[in-house]
Amino acid sequence: MNSLDSLIVKTTNQLCALQKQASKKLVHGDPERGETIERILWTVALIGLVGIAVAAITAYVNTQIAKIG
Repeated sequence: MNSLDSLIVKTTNQLCALQKQASKKLVHGDPERGETIERILWTVALIGLVGIAVAAITAYVNTQIAKIG
């Protein structure tokens, strides 16, 4: 077997391994992707909670100011 044949065999083996890995990710899903989406959702939820808290505190302060003035 010459060096070109050896290179073709190695490349074919690597492509087969990559194809198997890609098929496995398609079938079983990519856990890193799920973790990223989960982090994004938690971040959005936390921002929403902080917004609600800020709105409640602002409303309270405004009503107290209205009572004084």
